Amino acid sequence: MIAPSIFLGQGDPAQLLPQAIALQAQGRLSEAEQLYLRLLGSDFRRFEALYGLGVIRLQQNNFTEAHQLFRQAIKTNKKSADAHHYLGFALTGLKQTEAAIRAFEKALVMRPAFPEAHNNLGHALQVSGRLNEAIVHYKKALRLNPDYAEAHNNLGNALHLLGQSQEALAHYQNALAARPEYAEAHWNLANALRAIGRYDEAIVEYKKSLVIRPSYVEALNGLGNTFQIVERYDDAMAAYEQALAINPAYADAILNIGDVFNSRNQQDEAVNHYTRVLEKNPDNVAALVKRGTALAVLKRRDLAIIDFEKAFSLDPDNIVAFNGLATSAIDLCDWKRTTKLSHEMAAWVAKGNMLEPFTLLGYCSDPSLHLACAKIYARHRGIPAPALWSGTKWRNERIRVAYLAAGFHNHPTAYLTAELLEIHDRSRFEIIAISLGPDDGSDIRARIVRGVDKFIDVRSTTDEEVAKLINDMQVDILVDRSGYTSNARPGIISLRPAPVQVSYIGYPGSLGANWYDYVLADRIVLPFDQQRFYTEKIVHLPDCYLVNDSQRSIAAETPTRREMGLPETGFVFCCFNKINKIAPSMFEIWMQLLRRVDGSVLWLLGDDYTARENLRKEAGARGVDPDRLVFATRVKLDVHLARHRLADLFLDTLPYNAHTTASDALWAGLPMVTCLGGCFSGRVAASLLEAIGLAELIADNLEDYESMALKLAMEPVRLREVREKLKQNRLNYPLFDTQRYRRHIESAYMTMWKHWQEDAAPRSFVVDVQSAGPLMR
Repeated sequence: MIAPSIFLGQGDPAQLLPQAIALQAQGRLSEAEQLYLRLLGSDFRRFEALYGLGVIRLQQNNFTEAHQLFRQAIKTNKKSADAHHYLGFALTGLKQTEAAIRAFEKALVMRPAFPEAHNNLGHALQVSGRLNEAIVHYKKALRLNPDYAEAHNNLGNALHLLGQSQEALAHYQNALAARPEYAEAHWNLANALRAIGRYDEAIVEYKKSLVIRPSYVEALNGLGNTFQIVERYDDAMAAYEQALAINPAYADAILNIGDVFNSRNQQDEAVNHYTRVLEKNPDNVAALVKRGTALAVLKRRDLAIIDFEKAFSLDPDNIVAFNGLATSAIDLCDWKRTTKLSHEMAAWVAKGNMLEPFTLLGYCSDPSLHLACAKIYARHRGIPAPALWSGTKWRNERIRVAYLAAGFHNHPTAYLTAELLEIHDRSRFEIIAISLGPDDGSDIRARIVRGVDKFIDVRSTTDEEVAKLINDMQVDILVDRSGYTSNARPGIISLRPAPVQVSYIGYPGSLGANWYDYVLADRIVLPFDQQRFYTEKIVHLPDCYLVNDSQRSIAAETPTRREMGLPETGFVFCCFNKINKIAPSMFEIWMQLLRRVDGSVLWLLGDDYTARENLRKEAGARGVDPDRLVFATRVKLDVHLARHRLADLFLDTLPYNAHTTASDALWAGLPMVTCLGGCFSGRVAASLLEAIGLAELIADNLEDYESMALKLAMEPVRLREVREKLKQNRLNYPLFDTQRYRRHIESAYMTMWKHWQEDAAPRSFVVDVQSAGPLMR
């Protein structure tokens, strides 16, 4: 029971009540409030006064007192549908959603034809995540009142939240037809338009909402977000700053300004803005995740891990936090964390949570888990829209092959594929390069631009626009050379712009999507008995699936051991893989080798201080002097290839092998030992060794791998024989015969093209080795 705070004496209730109701209707709430209080002073159980004062408290957003007043009103009149309805409204404001739902349901039992109660019950159900039930009640409200603008708006919101943004548009438009000055409906319509990629129209709707309500900070924030998507960063910044001028504490705008700096590769400024939010609210999960991501880009991964761990503890289902934590931990060789996370990976994927597929490759070699992970990732990254290619056929003068890649710049795959792009048979093939990644002004990018028939930079173009461009060009075969790497855009492929779509080099595993027809592989990296773990049909090239550039130059001058920080004497074990490929089991073997080979060192490539220190500590814990680990810095490619001459033996990694790094070592004349892994990413080095005639350096298990490496280190004559064999085979075996490789891959493309032309479904096949012709000499 509420005791009135003011007692104004007695009055004639018959006169006071209509006066109070009239004043309230005129918006003179303070005067109406005084009269209701006077009435309650004379009789605190008067229903009309409790009800009227409760409505005023709702208008004042005083949900606590409104809740108490309507509870008392219902005790006086249990059959008032309006009182139950407003009680539900107050409970919604107090975030007591389940109690609000019960109150609205009671109101509807008393008055089934109550559109406002249906609408507000729908909203409470929506807040509790019961979207389909909410939609039922919004529709009931609209059947009772077809011009009910709020119900149209709320129905649109529920559909938008269900991912049905296209369907939501009509309901927002109906709301605006009923009430043209409905700012929230303009805002929500803009959000839905943005979600389906109609950015120009979204901008118009945000601006309409701001004409109606200039101080609408959420609309300014949405406008800024849309400008960000279309890379109008100055306009985005202006919108966010305008929002902050209205509300300096508006955290979303501060975070989004950080995102603008992040998009401009100004991560330090981004971190400063995310920190501003965290200073006010240390538990803001979005700010923690964003700051962690920016810190990881800055290679301050030790600090990034702290943010990701806190975010994950606050929100155990946060996908970005889990991915950031898993990636940062493996990048730092933080094996205490990676061991714990590796046990959680399967459960995380089993729950349907998205995990970066590339990150998973470093944690495990289970192809079934890789496939499940890729399927989830594909569902999140694909665009749910009709296929652009709908089965039509065309015949170009030459087979039109488009390579779609994020790595047409100073990137490992650019160096591998440059020669192939140059030497494709132009009498039969037209070669197009579609670039998703940065223009770094590098020589390799310029070489690729010169080496193709057409080079198209689509960085600032939407996925839909790129897919339409590909379809309009009538590309026959679209080759995705990026998969799920950085800057990749699988949404383009998901729109099915070409009749034949192929996964190639970018990702060593299944992409888990039905919009890929084939994956280019070989019998070693991907035997046909692995087909059940692939949504793509497997195509075997006869030698090694990994292309090489036979024109790569190696600097004539070899740096000295002293210049590279190596000891003047002693055996040099080497691994120039990314440091995040080093797993504890492999490192244990390497430390055993160092203990058994006196004076030997392990030469690694690593530029992260914390990762290097973690490996040094791990060496010390295994009884090896940390100074026997030597870390190389990054240098130009020709110099990097030349410094391989200082090493004696390359040690490969599992579960993720050397790929381009292995090609570099073999091209530079450095022998390598590997162990055959259980899936594509762990079998590439074996394929390379087979293709250069050194299958004896492939171990079937880690015990044999260690024995093989030790034997080569302890028997100089045997090592010299292997080196000499590698030198002889380098130009006499298929691995570096790019012309032979070109004939193979073109034969694969011809077969794929014929299957399409003959209306045959994609199927696995082996490229005939006879199509290769003679080896180069």
